[in-house]
Amino acid sequence: MATADEILVAVTALSSGSLLRNKDVMWQPVTGRIEPGQIKRPFSGSASGSTDLDQQTRSEVYGAALRVNLAAGEPIRRSAIVKPGDRDFLQMVLSPGSRAIAIPVATGGASTSLLSPGDRVDVILTQTFKNDPPLTRRSVSEMVVEDLRVLTIDTADAKAAGASTSLGRTVTLEVTSQQAEKISVATELGKLSLVLRSSSAGGIALPFLSGSTKAALTSPIWAGDVSPALGDAALPPKANTAVQPTVDVLHGIKSVAVKLQ
Repeated sequence: MATADEILVAVTALSSGSLLRNKDVMWQPVTGRIEPGQIKRPFSGSASGSTDLDQQTRSEVYGAALRVNLAAGEPIRRSAIVKPGDRDFLQMVLSPGSRAIAIPVATGGASTSLLSPGDRVDVILTQTFKNDPPLTRRSVSEMVVEDLRVLTIDTADAKAAGASTSLGRTVTLEVTSQQAEKISVATELGKLSLVLRSSSAGGIALPFLSGSTKAALTSPIWAGDVSPALGDAALPPKANTAVQPTVDVLHGIKSVAVKLQ
């Protein structure tokens, strides 16, 4: 019995400019003829081969932006997507009035190996100060910007660009003009790391928290806050207050106490 052809379709309704991720697409059987531009599911003689081909074909659309709105179950055509590196990619994916900024990212935090285009992240700056500050104030980490959308992830392997398993070095984020200025200054001050946000993080967005609560969540974290041992290391050594043992030495009828060294 012949296997029915399958094509790649949208799982849910997607708007123009959306960045496609693994959860946004799926294979769906078709009863009629496959139309030009539709993405057909490849088949192989072995199960493992089919799985590899499936993943390779699906990954071709990961990180791509939609040119048009799609309804749930509607086929994804190659002409309806624009990929990172294409000339009009950023113009298609950017929201009205927003900007794009590419930043180098340290391997700490979420790292780029955990990120995919379309994820939401926070940007953290870590600095180390010289000129002999106190140990507890020698390093500090602080939140620079919150809740930014990842647009692209540059990788060492161009074939893996946009895939969630790639090892990225530079990440392009969607920002406002003011956020772009803050990030530009931060890149000159120290190392930047990204923290992946929960998909439900928008429900507890910081702008809606009280002033004292928000300040507590966004205040800088110093080295001494992380390692109490640094504070102990900075203290002068304690004086030896141990009581020295003594012995009594008899000289005739007199007794003299002598401390042992």
